[in-house]
Amino acid sequence: MEFKNFVILCLVTGKSSLWYKLPMKRNHTVTRTLTCTLKSTKTRLLWVVSLLFVLMACQPADKDSKLKQIKQAGVLKVGILFNPTSYYVDIDGAAGFEHDLVQNFARYLDVDIEFVPSYHVSELLPKLENRTVDILVGGLAPTKNRSQKFRYSPPYLNISQKVVYKQGRQRPNSMENIDAPITVAAKTSHHEKLLSMLEDYPDMEINISENADPNEILEMVMDGTVDYTVADSHNLAVVRRYFPDISVAFTIQKKLPLSWLLNDNHDDSLYAVLIDFFGEMNESGELLALEDRYFGHVEKFNYVDTRLFMRAVDDVLPKYQDWFVQYAGDIDWRLLAAQSYQESHWNPRAKSPTGVRGIMMLTQPTAKQFGVKSRLDAEENIRGGAVYLRKLLNRIPDRISEHDRPWFALAAYNIGWGHVQDARRLTSQLGGNPDKWVDVKNQLPLLRQKRYYKKTRYGFARGDEAVNYVSNIRRYYDTLVWIDQKMTEEESIANRKNDVEQNAKPQLAQ
Repeated sequence: MEFKNFVILCLVTGKSSLWYKLPMKRNHTVTRTLTCTLKSTKTRLLWVVSLLFVLMACQPADKDSKLKQIKQAGVLKVGILFNPTSYYVDIDGAAGFEHDLVQNFARYLDVDIEFVPSYHVSELLPKLENRTVDILVGGLAPTKNRSQKFRYSPPYLNISQKVVYKQGRQRPNSMENIDAPITVAAKTSHHEKLLSMLEDYPDMEINISENADPNEILEMVMDGTVDYTVADSHNLAVVRRYFPDISVAFTIQKKLPLSWLLNDNHDDSLYAVLIDFFGEMNESGELLALEDRYFGHVEKFNYVDTRLFMRAVDDVLPKYQDWFVQYAGDIDWRLLAAQSYQESHWNPRAKSPTGVRGIMMLTQPTAKQFGVKSRLDAEENIRGGAVYLRKLLNRIPDRISEHDRPWFALAAYNIGWGHVQDARRLTSQLGGNPDKWVDVKNQLPLLRQKRYYKKTRYGFARGDEAVNYVSNIRRYYDTLVWIDQKMTEEESIANRKNDVEQNAKPQLAQ
């Protein structure tokens, strides 16, 4: 029974007491006995009329629900964290797992998005509290303090939290072996997790950074100014592609759900539509495809390979970069360069046992088809490889998304378009989506097994090698994109510094 109904019933009937179940947060109830002492019928009726006016005025009208406000405004205002997994801006514009997930949600609601980005969750929480933004996203794990003020959406991803350090010191395998402070950002889930562990580990030293965000602290680990920090597993997998010296000590939290934050204002409209949205994303496979786009290729980490690649970017890539840029055309030159590294480690004289040669490892027939006279000529080989990759991209059906098209084309470059088509047909037969790379890559390895390939048009293929081939290229490509971003940021900072110095010169002269 609702409280207003109890009051009316008490006033009308004149009963001295009624049982009333008071709803509390998170589906708990408290049963209370409330007492009514109004005896006069006339007095009770006057109270009924008065209270009805008050209670009706206090009830939020359906037209004022949060969801309707958003739809009427036509804009979803989103507080979002700048970090490699949530939101970043490269030469192609804004991107990130959370960014794309929010875009899907905005399309689901048929509204525009207004992003309010920040590096610090502590800056965004007040914006959610004062309703400057409608939701807050950014790989947010539940914490006790946030739960007291805000409401969590249904979870959409599970992660773990790990203590990390820089290679070169002895690896601690438990909290008892930590020999220096652990530095974490203020008001983060890392901060609250460590505080909750103090009772079990009273000697643990925690340094709280009020200014640095978790990714800046990871950079401090790399430059040696911080000994230990805590990192989320999905963010760590991305960051280690360009900070390979970051090592995992041990896990302090397993299977932690990530959610979006909403205002806890007793308005269920936005929460209810998020249940439907995440349900449809799961059922359609779109959420899995999005996870694969950003994290599917970073699960395996090879320290030696990553170090060698970073060294080659500095020492070898500059010799060939102009040709990658020149011949890439409408292909991202960094993708072409990443593919070339996977093929030959940027060695123009590379040769395989099967007879493919050069920096893009072309077969003799392919080289002849695209007018490459000498496969050992790096420029010609890069041009031929770029033309061949573009031809494969053009063969991919239009219905395949722009995000997945490069991976299908690269797989075809490795094992042939016919085998990729076989894998797509096999994927469909096994209940998957032949137009999604996340589904097809799981079936490609089956082309090694006779019971599957004997029913295909093109027969046996090393499909597992094609999957590894594409995954490696995606990692190299992401690293090249990150390096470009860092260079752009550094140039922007340098330009702003020069502008400040130039503007200050006249004032100094006076």
